[in-house]
Amino acid sequence: MSTIDAPIPVAPVVQGPPPRLLLVRAPYYQAVIDGTTRGAKRILDEAGASYETLDVAGAFEIPQAIRIALRGTERFDGFVALGCVVRGETDHYDFICQATMGGLMNVALQFGIALGSSLLTVDTLAQAVARSGDDGHNNGAEAAVAALRQIDAARRLGAA
Repeated sequence: MSTIDAPIPVAPVVQGPPPRLLLVRAPYYQAVIDGTTRGAKRILDEAGASYETLDVAGAFEIPQAIRIALRGTERFDGFVALGCVVRGETDHYDFICQATMGGLMNVALQFGIALGSSLLTVDTLAQAVARSGDDGHNNGAEAAVAALRQIDAARRLGAA
């Protein structure tokens, strides 16, 4: 299912106190990431969550930044990864996509974190723009919903 086929994301109910999240952004494609960030913030605002944003150089650095955040003294209930990789003429695209998604899954599983991922991996910039718009069909919003649902699951299961 693509973002355009999905229902418009709405904030889920999260048990307990308002969650606190870190949005880790790779704004290489500034307009796209600003769009996914607006979508994520809309959902988090609806949920009554608080959040901070952290910008990194590129998508490859997102999992590393989340791991660094886990070592820090500030505590977050969950994380939202916001990045975009557009296919080019070389196989660099494949390496970055695989390493970034694998890194996100590794840190999520190793440390049991609630993570929503909006790493757009697209053939064209137009595809990324279509998934980061303000029309409600927004991959950043979907990632925020995923993170909030994971936070709620952790709380319900006594893992938070």
